[in-house]
Amino acid sequence: MASVTDADGSLAAQLTETVAAMGRWMAEYGAFEPHASMLVDEAVVARSVAELHARLRDNYPFFHPRYIGQMLKPPHPLAVVGYVAAMLVNPNNHALDGGPATARMEKEVVASLAAMFGFGEHLGHLTSSGTIANLEALFVARESHPGKGIAHSADAHYTHGRMSHLLGVESFAVATTADGTLDLDALAALLATGKIGTVVATAGTTGLGVIDPIDRILPLCREHGVRVHVDAAYGGFFTLIADDSADGVAAAPFAAIAGCDSVVVDPHKHGLQPYGCGAVLFRDPTVARFYLHDSPYTYFTSDELHLGEISIECSRAGASAAALWLTLQALPLTPEGLGAVLRPGRRAALAWADLIEESEALTLYQRPQLDIVSAFPTADRLSEIDRLSGHVLHAGMDLPPDEAVFVATYSVDGAALASRGHHVEVDADRGRILRSVLMKPETEPLIPQLHETITRLVASAPPRP
Repeated sequence: MASVTDADGSLAAQLTETVAAMGRWMAEYGAFEPHASMLVDEAVVARSVAELHARLRDNYPFFHPRYIGQMLKPPHPLAVVGYVAAMLVNPNNHALDGGPATARMEKEVVASLAAMFGFGEHLGHLTSSGTIANLEALFVARESHPGKGIAHSADAHYTHGRMSHLLGVESFAVATTADGTLDLDALAALLATGKIGTVVATAGTTGLGVIDPIDRILPLCREHGVRVHVDAAYGGFFTLIADDSADGVAAAPFAAIAGCDSVVVDPHKHGLQPYGCGAVLFRDPTVARFYLHDSPYTYFTSDELHLGEISIECSRAGASAAALWLTLQALPLTPEGLGAVLRPGRRAALAWADLIEESEALTLYQRPQLDIVSAFPTADRLSEIDRLSGHVLHAGMDLPPDEAVFVATYSVDGAALASRGHHVEVDADRGRILRSVLMKPETEPLIPQLHETITRLVASAPPRP
């Protein structure tokens, strides 16, 4: 994938042509004079835009392959073109009245996402975020199994507990095994109580990129008549390379998603889209009955399904659908299309894990299951691990811009370290380790350099007082 920087010329040309093309279409409806209240002083505009440019420099370089901190990267240039094109019209995908073209694009991309997960007949739509997508899935879970609770891994995203609280449903955090996946024995014991109506399985936790054993969770839940929802907001697109190959990921958990009741995925993560673009998909289209509502002024121009009829959200940017649709024309949901964008990050994670395992300065926390690497400066006590990790975090950002490296941290306790075979003196309740997200394919060739820089930063830390 070309970066925005490398594609500046092409992107600028496409944006110029996009604005011109949309302008020609608008002109077909006749010219009109903007209202005087819309006119602004050109000097104010120039000054304000210059200030905007300056203020936007107060960001971390999310676009650069040496930014390996949080789950942030720029959208693909095609997504920018698609978003700008639709944004100039500003369609609202709540109803076909508000966005006929982009609503149809949304239905097309949702069908592609459903096929990627092995759903045939389905119901689904885009959302403004993975949080809202999960809220909708848990809402349907509540309506499908009233009075029953929702179970999720203790390492699942915090949104599940929070959304359960919002929905007035009791949530249960299930213990995890040594690698952070949902503990099947603990889940079986909980299911035996009869309190659970839905289990949330995670395909790629946002902390460590861990994949719950969905292929084993699903039959266990079916024995108890329990629904299974998959939170694949982060890891969902890895189903494209879930082939058990050397640079792929485990096939069985992702293949099992086809038999689950619902799944959430975030195109604004590995789908190369701008924020916010999430998606929720249901295997059973009849769950539309839970969304039934009436509006005396909304759904009139077509007898087709309006997306607002199957969504909790009302107004949503049609530009998100246009951006995703255009991106998928060039990078379809195939191993050779978008899958080829994911493999370099997976290879980078494995290569870096190998380097860390050979290092004396760094210790691998656990082997990566996706493209998130976790490690810590080798030390004999938790407080020292925390201190050194904090040094790497800040000292890396303080390097000259053309050398700087941007990592993130992850909070652990002594029990988490011990369960993974790391025996250190636990002299603090919790401590930070290093966590890096290798989402950008351009990061792969930089792994030796990144490893060398971080190793050097560990060695450069001032001595403990």
